[in-house]
Amino acid sequence: MVDGGPSSGGLSLVVEVVRHAEIWHRITPSDDTLAAAAHAAFAAASPERRAPCEVTLVLTDDAEMRALNRTWRGKDSATNVLSFPAGEPLGVFPGEPCPLGDVVLAGETVRTEARDKGIPVTDHAAHLVVHGMLHVLGFDHEREAEAEAMEALETKVLAGLSIADPYATDAELMP
Repeated sequence: MVDGGPSSGGLSLVVEVVRHAEIWHRITPSDDTLAAAAHAAFAAASPERRAPCEVTLVLTDDAEMRALNRTWRGKDSATNVLSFPAGEPLGVFPGEPCPLGDVVLAGETVRTEARDKGIPVTDHAAHLVVHGMLHVLGFDHEREAEAEAMEALETKVLAGLSIADPYATDAELMP
């Protein structure tokens, strides 16, 4: 699916969703839901960008994710999300979207984590898309201050999508 999506103040993002694994046909998030999460993160994190951009959301399984994680991070295990920023474009043609990179989600891990947290898999997948988008846009969480800033932005973006704060403790959720 390719989605030009809504524009906000000149922002433009093309989102392509690619399903590499059968499991994603049994998991509930629609391409539109995932694209909306990508658009929301892009708008919140990139108010200065005016040129059209593009990102690919790759929906895969734990086996492929494990291979990617082993190859690119030296970790021989699956993980929920990996981000691959495109870096600086070498020669974007006028009118062509600037590539941001790829965000890859692992189906079994996403489904298991959602179940373990007692949240809808759609909400968890949307959160991971937001998280991955922030990485392709240059955000990180290696230092405590970076992590706090990134989590705050994720929480703000997710609230705009009517998704609960994934970082809230049980005590914070109680009335």
